[in-house]
Amino acid sequence: MKIEVNAMGDACPLPVVKTQKAMQELTGAGTVETLVDNETAVQNLGKLAASKGCTSATEKLGENQYRVTITVGEDAKTDEASGECFTCGKPKTVVVLSSDKMGGGSDELGGALMKAFVFALSQQETLPDTILCYNGGVKLGCEGSESLEDLKGMAERGVEILSCGTCLNYYDLKEKLAVGEVTNMYVIVEKMSGADRIIRP
Repeated sequence: MKIEVNAMGDACPLPVVKTQKAMQELTGAGTVETLVDNETAVQNLGKLAASKGCTSATEKLGENQYRVTITVGEDAKTDEASGECFTCGKPKTVVVLSSDKMGGGSDELGGALMKAFVFALSQQETLPDTILCYNGGVKLGCEGSESLEDLKGMAERGVEILSCGTCLNYYDLKEKLAVGEVTNMYVIVEKMSGADRIIRP
């Protein structure tokens, strides 16, 4: 008997949960084939198979597409809870900079606070995946910004920095953007929707 599981696009730990459920549905020996889109899920499914006394094989079908086949024997412990520790990877973090100032009240103080925030962010051991700049926040990544070097440093370490094109045009700063890329509202919404956590100073 073979059961196919489509876990493409599923966040951890859903691929493991779906696959374990399918293994329990097998009436005796059989195979469970699970489609996933990341290597962390592949590793977790391998751990699941091992914890149940089963074998697993992985086939890369294309970019971000894998098929994990778990072969379940007659003596597999599919009904027992797994004691294996599964890894879901680093949470996807997005920092939203909607102003070049932090907090209300004094603009001078707010500017100093934002400068300190961006610097402190750049010194973290674990950096965010993406920094989104819109409205007044786009000024931070432009020529003359006191935070520009800190943002450039984070970009060099792999942080994606995206600035709203409409906002750059509004402030007449499109030609002065000095770090990251220009983006649109569709991408901004997509990045925020896909984040595990969002930080707004």
